[in-house]
Amino acid sequence: MSQFDNVSVVKNANVYFDGKVTSRTIIFADGTKKSLGIMLPGEYEFGTGVAEVMEIISGELEVQLPQAEGWQEISGGQSFDVPANSKFQLKIKAITDYCCSYIE
Repeated sequence: MSQFDNVSVVKNANVYFDGKVTSRTIIFADGTKKSLGIMLPGEYEFGTGVAEVMEIISGELEVQLPQAEGWQEISGGQSFDVPANSKFQLKIKAITDYCCSYIE
């Protein structure tokens, strides 16, 4: 899916790590939420409240998921799942465009 129709967009940006990671929240008619964002090269750790599906639209990264052994390489066109109430680490190798879906 290359676009989302009939959604609301929260005007305020979500800004993390001194602006190296930014996103905008998209709200669908049924109340579900996604965020669309950009991550600049660097290393980051995130925490989740709910389960997430991270779809990488373009870019290159490595992810260390909870309870996984070692880092997993991810590039544009791939996705990964993050459990609720957990932490995960990212090593962004190239500017990365992403869509995060929140599973409640």
